[in-house]
Amino acid sequence: MQETEYTRYDVSADGSGEFTDRACVMETRLQAHEDEITLLKSSLADALRRIHLHEQLLPVLKQQLIAVNPAAARIINQVSCHDTCSSIYGVRQPHASQSAQIVVSSTNGHTVPAEPRPATVDRSSQTEAIKTGLDGGQGRVSLSGRVQSLHLEDALLPHVSVAEGTRAKLNRVPGMEVDEEDMEDDEEEGGVGEQDKELSWISTVEEPIQATTIISLQDGRRSPEDADFLPASSRPSDQNSGPSSSPLSPIQEGRKQPLVRTNSEKLANRKRQVRHLDKKAASSANLLNRSPSLENRARELIASAGSRRGTYSQEQSIKMFIRGRPITMYIPSNIQNYEELKMEPPSERLELDWVYGYRGRDCRANLYFLPTGEAVYFTACVIVLYHINKRTQRHYRKHTDCVRCLTLHPDKVRIASGQTAGVDKDGKPLQPCIHIWDSATLVTLQQIGLGTFQRGVGSVAFSTMDSGVFLCVIDDSNEHMLSVWDCTKGTKQAEIKTTNEAVFAVEFHPGDSSNIITCGKSHVYFWNLNAGQFTKKQGIFGKYKKPKFIQCFVFSLTGEVLTGDSEGNILTWGKSAADIKTLGKGAKETLQIMRQTRAHEGSVFTLCNLQGGGLLSGGSRDRKIIRWSADLAPERECEIPEKFGAVRTIADMDGEEVLVGTTRNAILRGTFSDGFVAIVQGHVDEMWGLATHPSINVFLSCGHDRQVCVWNTEEHKLDWSITLEEYGLCADFCPNGSVVSVGLNTGRWVALDLLTTEVISESVDGNEQLSVMRYSPDGSCLAVGSHDNFIYIYNVTESGRRYTRFGRCNGHSSFITHLDWSKDGRYIMSNSGDYEILYWDIAAGCKLLRNRFESKDREWASYTCVLGFHVMGEGSNRRNGIAVNVWKVTAGCSAAGVWLEGSDGTDINALCRSHSERVVAVADDFCKVHLFQYPCPKPKAPSHRYEGHGSHVTNVRFTHSDSHLLSMGGKDTCILQWRVIRPTSTSSTAASSPEPASSS
Repeated sequence: MQETEYTRYDVSADGSGEFTDRACVMETRLQAHEDEITLLKSSLADALRRIHLHEQLLPVLKQQLIAVNPAAARIINQVSCHDTCSSIYGVRQPHASQSAQIVVSSTNGHTVPAEPRPATVDRSSQTEAIKTGLDGGQGRVSLSGRVQSLHLEDALLPHVSVAEGTRAKLNRVPGMEVDEEDMEDDEEEGGVGEQDKELSWISTVEEPIQATTIISLQDGRRSPEDADFLPASSRPSDQNSGPSSSPLSPIQEGRKQPLVRTNSEKLANRKRQVRHLDKKAASSANLLNRSPSLENRARELIASAGSRRGTYSQEQSIKMFIRGRPITMYIPSNIQNYEELKMEPPSERLELDWVYGYRGRDCRANLYFLPTGEAVYFTACVIVLYHINKRTQRHYRKHTDCVRCLTLHPDKVRIASGQTAGVDKDGKPLQPCIHIWDSATLVTLQQIGLGTFQRGVGSVAFSTMDSGVFLCVIDDSNEHMLSVWDCTKGTKQAEIKTTNEAVFAVEFHPGDSSNIITCGKSHVYFWNLNAGQFTKKQGIFGKYKKPKFIQCFVFSLTGEVLTGDSEGNILTWGKSAADIKTLGKGAKETLQIMRQTRAHEGSVFTLCNLQGGGLLSGGSRDRKIIRWSADLAPERECEIPEKFGAVRTIADMDGEEVLVGTTRNAILRGTFSDGFVAIVQGHVDEMWGLATHPSINVFLSCGHDRQVCVWNTEEHKLDWSITLEEYGLCADFCPNGSVVSVGLNTGRWVALDLLTTEVISESVDGNEQLSVMRYSPDGSCLAVGSHDNFIYIYNVTESGRRYTRFGRCNGHSSFITHLDWSKDGRYIMSNSGDYEILYWDIAAGCKLLRNRFESKDREWASYTCVLGFHVMGEGSNRRNGIAVNVWKVTAGCSAAGVWLEGSDGTDINALCRSHSERVVAVADDFCKVHLFQYPCPKPKAPSHRYEGHGSHVTNVRFTHSDSHLLSMGGKDTCILQWRVIRPTSTSSTAASSPEPASSS
């Protein structure tokens, strides 16, 4: 997954958990290697069975040779079976220097001695020599020595011609028909060495024996199983099955026959070795019988091998490879020609409608109030302009990665915002920059510092005295570079290293743009800019305790600097004459603490100037907001509710009403008299669980912060939230809409009443985290997918308030990731962490369906599985940053698509098909949401791509009416609500920065 700056704040990672994950990955790889070994054994068993079949045909072939040419009987009688057995099982043949004389019998009784030949002479030359002897009419050829070869041509009558191209090939596997594709596979796996070639004497042909020859040889003894090895073109017909047909006519037509070399060993040795091979075949067969899943895979392997030999199956399938693992998906019957399918981008588009969340957990000074009545804040890659009274949002979306800082121009219209460094669509790092834009039109006015800042922009501020001509910036590099920019020209005026410690804030002095103040860990620096050069003075703490952090600062009406620190104090800084006794003669004036005011318990996170000259301070541990007079006398105070966290930042609205951003990602609005209410809320940790209500515009979210939240998509507000003992990872609504079930990280799951938020039922399935909850379409069953590799099935009664364990689906070799029910509620399709697709018959007792071909036309009530024929194209576009695979189509089709090189198969986190079955939305690991047409079964299917998230997108769901799509970020703790724009509909009044979706 993509790493963002959020990872540096995640300090709860457990080293033991990481070790366990690595062990699980190694176990998964080991199991995959064992499966491959077992499949090879099953393939060997099948090869031995085929060898045995051809050996049974040898006697019949000899009889036929004698029937065709009686003269061949003498040769066959003089040849022993010993050399045949030796050649078949790898016994070394005589050296090439040993010669032999072949005697060929002719009709006139004469004999002609043949010239001695080396054993390695090409077969065609041997055949030609014998033919020459026959055609020469020299009569009978005497035989002396050992017969080195016996050719089918030797037994032909003189008038029988041999067609060109009948040259046989040497192969190590005896008696089997091997096509060119198989031999090429052998060469790729290591080839045949010179020694192996010398030991391999058995001949194989490039094409199988014609059916006419086989039928006449076997005299009707061929079994139906044996017929499967023949190509369709070799099946018997009325024209060649009659008794008058010549059995050797295929040779005359250019067909090549398997030739058997015989020698002089005893038949007993051969039978003994045959029995030995039979035992090996039985051992492999027993191994397959002990594992039904391996037996099924072996059958698929044998079937695919048979299809390469010319018997194409009508069951077209597509193979997708992830990390070398083949995933077979069958093409539905309603698709007649896969190649002619055309993939088009969907006519529907998405428009950002609402943003749920605020980034207050780890950012400062990121909340401002505009004269237009809008609050400006950011989360993920989106800057939100929220009109408080009208309850509408506008969005600035020009940033390419997470926004980190924000400042308001003195004219209250222009805004400067800085982002962190991200990566582009090809995974290359992007250079951070600062955007200066118009808050009224959402138009970008200027980009500053592209290629200058490292890692990201931490703090920005406009100058005040000269009406915002200059902009000062602190970047996120190790040295935290301070730079000043001319906004009118976009040029850098000066730059200097500040410190290797953290820097939290930077500001121009309101009375002098040449003076800049920075604060951070254990320091306050006063900078002076003159002629492009910086000079620095460090604040002197003197007799006061030096705090660990200076969190924030503001300027008083008299120009003094007021800082808030981690000790809970407000420090007033001012200039003082140099202490000559301490610093020596010639010492200059210093900046030191003039006054210390005790303010809060814990840190002072924020200070805010009021219009009348007062001051507001916000505390961390005590969660208090205190109003101070101009001379720092406390006037009023209030405490915000604990569930919202500490005060992160404060924005003055009208001198009486204020906005408060909190560390638990909420924005509060209120006064000291009436209290505060939340106008923006969000999660505070990584989110994964997302579910939409089946009949109303409501959705549920849950995550690592242990919160379960129910949101209203029409009113754009939080209806209710509860905090559980464990954190939730998945959820689903019961079809009646009154109950929602949430799966937790401990293997426990709870059913909640949607109205009362009470827990009405709970169960425990294993001791590992749950990854998916899914009700059947009629609500009578609930499927719970776990990381213990099982799917637990429950019967649901009493309108979703009572659950009884029905069964368990056992067959996956890795954790469950996604599952869907069929429309009739009888079957389940599931995906696992090792990229496996399995189908289950729930009505038959959670039975695993071995024949996946039977499920190719099944209709599914939902489609959230990331692996499947109908959604193959959603992961094939490299430029979109989606996970990448390699495709292979069998049964006459062809396909090619390359997934992201080095992908681990987890780059697509979730997908969801719309209820209208027109489009499918995809959430990926590269902060993108994609919209494809449905189905999208071809690689490189085009899509619309949408940006906004600043972290991996963990989940997507359509609302019940398909009017909106919800996408959930991981560590950006942000939920984006997208309006689905159909071709006939018009765009809404909700505004965003004009950025069309990019198609890919």
